[in-house]
Amino acid sequence: MHERIQPPTMPKPFSLYSPAIRAGNVIYVAGQLPINSRGEIEGETDIIAQTRRVLENIRLLLAAAGASVTDVVKTTVYLTDMKYFADMNQVYKEYFGDALPARTTVQVVALADKSSLIEIDAIAVIDGWPTSQLGGVGRLVGNRCRVSG
Repeated sequence: MHERIQPPTMPKPFSLYSPAIRAGNVIYVAGQLPINSRGEIEGETDIIAQTRRVLENIRLLLAAAGASVTDVVKTTVYLTDMKYFADMNQVYKEYFGDALPARTTVQVVALADKSSLIEIDAIAVIDGWPTSQLGGVGRLVGNRCRVSG
């Protein structure tokens, strides 16, 4: 069973997707653009402002699902130009601190909104790793899953 996450303080998606899905103890956050609660792009040409808005949207979605940024295990960052990488990293570090998730960062030709410079999606896990999804090869040890081989 899964639950669609759509906090009332966030704008409705402008396309056919759910902003986040909670499936058991895993939360999948769809790619977030720098759209504020009024449905407007925040920081039109400012990667720092856009990154902050994107990560704040992710934080709000996670909170609505009962999680926080410390539960994030994987992100994918989409930048329209790699020249934004250092500034994006600066804001990213403010949100994640030393609890950095695994991450992939790629440059893309364009995003769904032409004013967006960045999009980030995320996967979070609450209460440890989902051992049931490891096909029986893992065992929960403390807060982590060890995979036996």
